[in-house]
Amino acid sequence: MSRFEAWTVHLSSLLVAGTGLVYGWMRYFATPADPYAVVNHPWQPQLQHLHVLAAPLLVFAAGIIWRQHVWQRWRLGGRRRRRSGLSMMLTLVPMVASGYLLQTAVDEAWRQAWVAVHVAASLLWLAAYAGHLAAPRLARRRRTAAGGAADAGRPAINPS
Repeated sequence: MSRFEAWTVHLSSLLVAGTGLVYGWMRYFATPADPYAVVNHPWQPQLQHLHVLAAPLLVFAAGIIWRQHVWQRWRLGGRRRRRSGLSMMLTLVPMVASGYLLQTAVDEAWRQAWVAVHVAASLLWLAAYAGHLAAPRLARRRRTAAGGAADAGRPAINPS
């Protein structure tokens, strides 16, 4: 994966996750100063708009890395970080689809269902993303603890 691709994924993930988490906190946990307020926080509508506008960047970033990073490693049988990467790809689809359907649902019951799916898929995706980023550090610690013999004889996958 190139530096541009990596930074595109990281930046879009930070924007989408950050705006989503803050918006979720404002929507479900903040208490409004005015008991008759329509929103819980004055910035809540802006955060929602930023989240909806940033989400296509994440979809674009996932598309960018699909062939060179995800599919190539899958095809070549790469084992490192496969579980977290596969978890990210499997949760990306319901996260994106439910976000779209949440914006278009008219019936309140369907809106609530899509909110539940979106929040669950998003939190799972975020956990998998954090695990995917942390995996190299954990592997390095294991190799150091094992005296560096953990990767002996394992063929490296070309990162480009």
